[in-house]
Order: sequence, then structure tokens, then C-alpha cells
Amino acid sequence: TLGVKRGCDLGTCGCCTVMIDGVPKLSCLTLAGQVQGADIITVEGLSDGAHLAPIQTCFATHGGSQCGFCTPGFLVASQALLNENENPTRQEIACAIEGNLCRCTGYQQIIDSIEAAAAIHRGESETLAPASEPHPDPHPSGPGEPTMPPGHAK
Repeated sequence: TLGVKRGCDLGTCGCCTVMIDGVPKLSCLTLAGQVQGADIITVEGLSDGAHLAPIQTCFATHGGSQCGFCTPGFLVASQALLNENENPTRQEIACAIEGNLCRCTGYQQIIDSIEAAAAIHRGESETLAPASEPHPDPHPSGPGEPTMPPGHAK
């Protein structure tokens, strides 16, 4: 998948965090044979395919992401926390994301984003409007596929 980032390959940055059977795990330290038959969710699996999940929208609206490299790992770790605890304290949020490194934000915006998403999970705040309406694939496959100029990859 595209969302799982290759960061340190040592399990120290959290960029590669995925949920395995609902538990956040570092994919760089996980062998494929260890997860055969497991339910694996990457950042792409957080949304319904047409609209962003509340945690994703809250990161966007509360400045929880700047360069974006670490964001997929934070989103997955945050969603795993909210799946287990929809009313986390700021300290519990900080503990849940302590294995994820960000060199841009200073973490306060990330914690604010998770708090906002938790309020949505609890029903205390309305779900934010989708970041965009679903769009058709601009590069469809099949007979109706538009032709591309030579040298341009699809």
C-alpha cells in the first residue's frame, strides 16, 4: 500500500504503524508469516473509500499534519486508541502516540486532533463534513480509458 511509510526500519519512528487484529504494530518489525490470516488495517482502511474518517478530517482541520510523512502512522495509532477508548485524556493520547515521531508539529496539534475525533466518536460533536465529495477515477481502466501522450505514465 502507499500509506505505510518506510521510515527507520528499526521500530523507532512509528511511520509504518498498521493495525493487526485491532492492535497498532510496527510493520517494519513484523514478518508476513506472523500475520497470516490476521485482519490488517493500513491508513487507507480508515476511510470508507468515499469520505475520510473523522480522525483523518480532524488531523486536516486541526493542523495535526505538516509535511505528512509521519501522518499515516499517527492516524492508525490514534484510531486504534479511539477504538479502545473513546474518551481518552490528553495523557492517554500522549501515551498512545509516544512511539510515533514527528519533527514538524510539536505534538500539540496532533493531540488536539485526536481529542476532536474522540468527541465525534462520543457523539458530542457532529461529524465534520467530508473533505470532498466522491470523485470518479480520473484514470479509468478498460475500453473507455483515455489515451495518454507518449512518455506519460498512467
